[in-house]
Amino acid sequence: EEMIPAHDFCMMNGVEISFLYALSESGLLQFNMIEQVDHISSDQLPGLEKCVRLHYDMGINVEGIEAVQHLLEQIRTMQEEMNLLRSRLAIYEHTDL
Repeated sequence: EEMIPAHDFCMMNGVEISFLYALSESGLLQFNMIEQVDHISSDQLPGLEKCVRLHYDMGINVEGIEAVQHLLEQIRTMQEEMNLLRSRLAIYEHTDL
C-alpha cells in the first residue's frame, strides 16, 4: 500500500495540516505513523480530495463535511437497495401468469 506523508500532501495541495488533523479527529481521515511522521494511505486520497474541495472551494466546515459524507452514504445505500428491488421486481414482470 502506497503512503504519502501528510505534510507532503498539504504542500502539494495548499492545505493546512490543521485541517487534516480536524478530519482525523472527526473520523473522516486516518493517519498511519511511520518513523514518527503521519502518513496517508493512497486509498484515502479520493475521499480526502473531496473533503478538501468541500472545505476550500465551497467553504464547508468539518462538521458540514461529516453531514455531507453521511448523506452521501445514505444515498449509496438507498441506491443499492433500489437496484436490488428492481431486479426482484423484474423477475415478476417477466413471468407469465
